[in-house]
Amino acid sequence: MEKIKNNKHKIAYESLDLAFALMELDKKTRYYGTDVPIFHSEIHVIKAIAEHPCIHVGGLADILGVTKGAASEILKKLERKALVKKEVDELNLSRYSLSLTEKGKKAHKNHMHYHDILNGMVEDELQNATEAQQEFLLNFFSTMVSRVKNFDENIVE
Repeated sequence: MEKIKNNKHKIAYESLDLAFALMELDKKTRYYGTDVPIFHSEIHVIKAIAEHPCIHVGGLADILGVTKGAASEILKKLERKALVKKEVDELNLSRYSLSLTEKGKKAHKNHMHYHDILNGMVEDELQNATEAQQEFLLNFFSTMVSRVKNFDENIVE
């Protein structure tokens, strides 16, 4: 019985270590095959633009869950780095349509390759897992993510 309890504690600590390792990896500024450093928030704006061609600032802000002002500030940086371009929207001349430059497309492509490598690590580790084991793990992580997101609400200070 004590061994089971110890294993559960080890799993909890290993889960936290994994979360922190992924956060540290995600914080790093990368170049993604370009000549400019690209921050975590910037590459995810690039990804959103790649996935929603001709999106406008307001739509981008909605997708990212930030204000229009915050989206505009990141876009200014991405424009200075020649990763994103704004053009007047032909359907609504009072707003801009966003798209990636060739350099922005290259950064997006390399960012997706980075994710493919991380996904490959998971697939390698799960190659011998049964379908039931994979389902357990998926349910475990989904439940834990949900519980952790609600964690602060349940704490009495």
